[in-house]
Amino acid sequence: MYKIIASDLDGTLLTPDHKIAPFTKDTLNQLHHQGKDFIFATGRHHIDVAGLREQLGIPAYMITSNGARVHNCKNEVIYKQDVAPEVISGIIAMTKQDPELKIHIYRNDDWLLNQEDPSLREFHDTFSYQLFDVDNPPLEGVAKIFFTRDDHDHDKLVEWEDKINAQFGEKANVAFSTPWCLEVMDANVSKGHALEAVAKEKGYALSDCIAFGDGMNDVEMLTMAGKGLVMGTSHAKVKAALPENEVIGNCSDEAVAHYLSDQLLK
Repeated sequence: MYKIIASDLDGTLLTPDHKIAPFTKDTLNQLHHQGKDFIFATGRHHIDVAGLREQLGIPAYMITSNGARVHNCKNEVIYKQDVAPEVISGIIAMTKQDPELKIHIYRNDDWLLNQEDPSLREFHDTFSYQLFDVDNPPLEGVAKIFFTRDDHDHDKLVEWEDKINAQFGEKANVAFSTPWCLEVMDANVSKGHALEAVAKEKGYALSDCIAFGDGMNDVEMLTMAGKGLVMGTSHAKVKAALPENEVIGNCSDEAVAHYLSDQLLK
């Protein structure tokens, strides 16, 4: 039976208002006491996730920035892979020409943004952004760059996905975490490879892992894990990429916790 449980957060483990619901918290705590290891596997920043880990109340590894950072239970960095400076400068030079595009950067402990977005300050009450100059972007310590639009126009972001892949595809892993959030990491970064590194450190194999996700940034992890579960609300692209994977319910119904309770709790 599976020894490691890895889960994406938004759209997967968390409720639609981005909270850990009581049944989910109770289920994961019970699994922890039965010797199962839980891993957060998310595109979020590690500082953001550390707050959720504290709420959950169990020691857990954190795979963050889609695998560009991995922290152990003691909050020590055990893996990091930054975006190459020439990729950062090239992508920012391209994308800063689009006034509708909001450019975000996760750099070390910081979240940087090219323009104000009051809605994000309301959404993130414990971790928020600082502004940066697109003509002088940071080039060191960057875990990922990501892009959003106020109108959530997926097709416009797909155009940027194609442009970035055409120019930097060999040096970058470009993926959607949600249909309205396009993310860029180093080519060697994915949640799947980060999960493999954690499993090895704990003396397990990928076959000992069960994973849950809903985005294109979860595809490697859901493919590589011993069992990968796809959320019912996932974008059609995710289901098309994983036609053999079991599909479960909705995050609003705590489908991950119910699956774990039914299948793994003794």
